[in-house]
Amino acid sequence: MSDRPTLDAIRRAPKVLLHDHLDGGVRPATVVDLARETGYEDLPTTDVESLRTWFAEASNSGSLERYLETFSHTVGVMQSTEALTRVAYECAEDLAKDGVVYAEVRYAPELHTRTGLTLEQVVEAVLEGFARGGREHGIRVGTLVTAMRHQARSMEIAELAVRYRDAGVVGFDIAGAEAGYPPTRHLDAFEYLQRENAHFTIHAGEGFGLPSIWQAIQWCGADRLGHGVRIIDDIDVTGGTPRLGRLADYVRDKRIPLEMCPTSNIQTGAAKSIAEHPIGLLRRLSFRVTVNTDNRLMSGTTLSEEFARLVDAFGYGWDDLQWFTVNAMKSAFAPFTDRLELINGVIKPGFAQLKWSGARPLA
Repeated sequence: MSDRPTLDAIRRAPKVLLHDHLDGGVRPATVVDLARETGYEDLPTTDVESLRTWFAEASNSGSLERYLETFSHTVGVMQSTEALTRVAYECAEDLAKDGVVYAEVRYAPELHTRTGLTLEQVVEAVLEGFARGGREHGIRVGTLVTAMRHQARSMEIAELAVRYRDAGVVGFDIAGAEAGYPPTRHLDAFEYLQRENAHFTIHAGEGFGLPSIWQAIQWCGADRLGHGVRIIDDIDVTGGTPRLGRLADYVRDKRIPLEMCPTSNIQTGAAKSIAEHPIGLLRRLSFRVTVNTDNRLMSGTTLSEEFARLVDAFGYGWDDLQWFTVNAMKSAFAPFTDRLELINGVIKPGFAQLKWSGARPLA
């Protein structure tokens, strides 16, 4: 189809990003700069392009150990307030250049305290970078503070989220290996957040199956599911007409948002290819699906490129991309009035202009 969205046109569309890790989107040049400035000596190479290639190869190697090693380097250079502020500022700039108008970017404060920073100093440094980046590049960025599910600091991080929620922290998250570390281990933190009327999402249904999703929703009360790919395990497609199990039915009925990250899911083995990614079926079945990047450096991707891959795989048009985008904005942890303003004042007019112009540059 001649009117199928092109990558260049998709970049001009006003997009919304809900699942993006700060330490997974650092510019390779910044990693090299910060390593030099902070005395970090463990990088595999200090040549920027060679480092970019190393990150891509390590992330696509199929080895979980090599994949996790990539984060040891980005986190390793993000141990000062200056480094954190710079990375956050550049993240806002990069997302804005890709046409993102609203983003929620997550990070684990506890990973950035090796050289003596307090959790508060980490949070404030990141907020400063996003505030300046947002002002200068016309993007709104909220942050999610993440607790590591194999550690025991989730209550501490949850309290941090509540303490800074009027300063730019819009929610809480837990991340890390799902197997052996169920979300119910952190039930006290989730119950505290619920009492405080605070928002949270939970990484669930990526590396582990339906029990992880069930616990995240029914025990912990998650507002959204980080990934949630394995909800497909509760949908029977053998008879031609998809039949939803009780959990999948509940997730769809309750409009629980799924933070899908297609390229990342292929790297981690949660999906075999873009064409075989559950997002195609879940979109057809009208689940509350959103499209996200997860780790832009490790996956060598942008939100526009994620959309372009879906266009190629499923033949999506502008209406589909707008549907994903409105889903994401509806599911954001921003105030209702802000969400409505962006949907009606920015997103829908932006997509309408692209559809009306046939995605050709306007004179």
